[in-house]
Amino acid sequence: MRIELPYKIATLCYMFDEAGNVLLLHRRKPPNQHLYSPPGGKLEQTVGESPTSCALREIHEEVGLKLKAEDLHLTGIVSEAGFDDRMHWLMFLYEVKHPVKVERTTFDEGTLDWVKPEEIKDLSIPETDREVIWPLFWRFRGEFFMAHIDCHKGKLEWHLEQPSSAISGS
Repeated sequence: MRIELPYKIATLCYMFDEAGNVLLLHRRKPPNQHLYSPPGGKLEQTVGESPTSCALREIHEEVGLKLKAEDLHLTGIVSEAGFDDRMHWLMFLYEVKHPVKVERTTFDEGTLDWVKPEEIKDLSIPETDREVIWPLFWRFRGEFFMAHIDCHKGKLEWHLEQPSSAISGS
């Protein structure tokens, strides 16, 4: 079934420190207000911003780091249909290839926290992150995947579109 809703395009940026802790943002604003997620944000479509430029801009705005395109690895692309039955998302997941050090911890979007990977499951994170995105990120870290999630009317069904030999779930 096709439901016409607006499409938003965004990036999520996965960063780690020397100890292997992941940097998460405890969000103060929608979407995902009061939840933890990697830093990132919406692509500026009206100026023709690329996903990589968006990731670099968001990392600078939210984390205070000036990076270059070669510092990033595109780990995945996730399309999410029917988020809150209000919109669709197309998300580009980038990982910074090297450990980072972060000076700032708070800004208008929320608070940045270093989290041990095994502690993520105990945090308040979006359901799609918990059930689909984080498991795929860990599984394909350093490689690439593409997944589609259907969230219409509260359901959570997904399938892996690339690589084709991998499993899917619902």
